[in-house]
Amino acid sequence: MDFTACYADTVSSVAAAARAGRAGRLRALLGGGCPIDSRDNRGWTALHEAAAAGSSACVREILAALHARSCKGVLALVNAQTHEGESACYLAAQRGHVGVVRLLLKAHADVDQMTNDLSCPLYAAVDGGHADVVDLLVSKGAEVNRTHTASCWTCLHQAVYKGHGQIVSILVKVCNLEVLDDHGISPLFVAAQYGQRESLEALIHAGADVNSPAADLATPLLIASQEGHMACVDLLLDHGADPNRACSNEWPQLPIHAAAEFGHTGILRRLLDVTDSACGRTDGMVSPLYVAVNRGQPQSVAMLLNAGYSPDAQDCTCSLGLRSPLTLALSRASSESHSLDVFQGVCGSAGGCRSCSRGAGLDPGLCL
Repeated sequence: MDFTACYADTVSSVAAAARAGRAGRLRALLGGGCPIDSRDNRGWTALHEAAAAGSSACVREILAALHARSCKGVLALVNAQTHEGESACYLAAQRGHVGVVRLLLKAHADVDQMTNDLSCPLYAAVDGGHADVVDLLVSKGAEVNRTHTASCWTCLHQAVYKGHGQIVSILVKVCNLEVLDDHGISPLFVAAQYGQRESLEALIHAGADVNSPAADLATPLLIASQEGHMACVDLLLDHGADPNRACSNEWPQLPIHAAAEFGHTGILRRLLDVTDSACGRTDGMVSPLYVAVNRGQPQSVAMLLNAGYSPDAQDCTCSLGLRSPLTLALSRASSESHSLDVFQGVCGSAGGCRSCSRGAGLDPGLCL
């Protein structure tokens, strides 16, 4: 059953006129003494209907009738909530009806009133991409740093996620740029993760930290490298993102590992120029060749080998249970046919692989 569905037999004539935007009909009904505060099965009043429909004329008629009747509950009706906790201001903001929002705010609507699911007029306007409504609500003092949804996102997180660049430009002037969700993720991290370059640039220019890590130590540069967002990687590196910062609690992962693992060769090429190659040989580190071989990425393997990363990299038996990228390639090629091209690349670079391939039960000709 859809509890948000409207049952026609529960809608008053006043609400029906408001929904249709028939201001004259509404005026006649209200002038004839029809009740203003009747609710349908969803808890909607005529004011909710007028606000949702974006009818400024109907909203004016309802507000005028309330004052004419000297209703003590004017403010209560203006801020009345549906069964979902939606106010008239919320419904108007959600749909981008800036004129209606302005009228309701003049009637002392609560600019920060929350719904049952922890949304509010500002969050709804942000989600819908209604920049003029966002600008109005912010100017009227709406709370901009409150968290919403189960993941504790703010309006800035949501604006960035949706790619609403104009709204991001409004919010970066008034919001906490370093606010974190329940995973320790900042709005800038969200921009990097979802490839929202325009929002990323706005956040950077506003002073957001380009190296702000999530709770698991992943950085914006790591996530952009993982997701293949080349423009974001370039922007982050150009503004001080650290390619040599460890990005995992479990092992010394760097952005170059993510690019190699997922085969994002353009990003890998950029990171090869700025990443300390010591990660490919230093004890306690992990060569990116390991992850490229493990994920069967022949282009990544070739690029790393050409850049000087050795197939006989540091022994990672203790951390990964692997002795070298070469032994990993041998084991994979013996059990997975699609790993042969990776095996050939690694072994071809290592040289002298005939004995290795025999030991792994492979055709020695594969290495030639």
